[in-house]
Amino acid sequence: MPVPAIYVDADACPVKAEVEKVADRHGIVVTHVSNGGLRPSRDQMIRNVVVSKGADAADDWIVENAKPNDVIVTADIPLAARAVALGAHVLGPTGRPFTPETIGMAVAMRDLKQHLRETGESKGYNASFAPRSRFLGELDRILRRALKSATPS
Repeated sequence: MPVPAIYVDADACPVKAEVEKVADRHGIVVTHVSNGGLRPSRDQMIRNVVVSKGADAADDWIVENAKPNDVIVTADIPLAARAVALGAHVLGPTGRPFTPETIGMAVAMRDLKQHLRETGESKGYNASFAPRSRFLGELDRILRRALKSATPS
């Protein structure tokens, strides 16, 4: 199995620097995918991909290019569901992993919250951001697992 890569749904992602830090320690390529506004990096292990302004253009690009065992960082639940179905490791910026066992509930909660916002039952406030240390630890754990899976037994 090939060495995993990391794909970041980079529009409004608060942990891009943390992803790069952990990826550098493991020697893994990071691809930031966005509709624009990414700063170029001099690091050869960091790639930036700018996609069209379409609503799901970045999500579509990630799903079309990611392979099983790659790591995807996103807060977007529909993208997380597509990536889990692909066989990728998926992590939210809060450090919450999305797995085959948890993605169904995440999708259901997203749909419920959207319904409550649309009916005026909820104002739609976002939860406060979790400590970055949780994200760093979880990303490191997932990368170690992905690298171990990529190593022939």
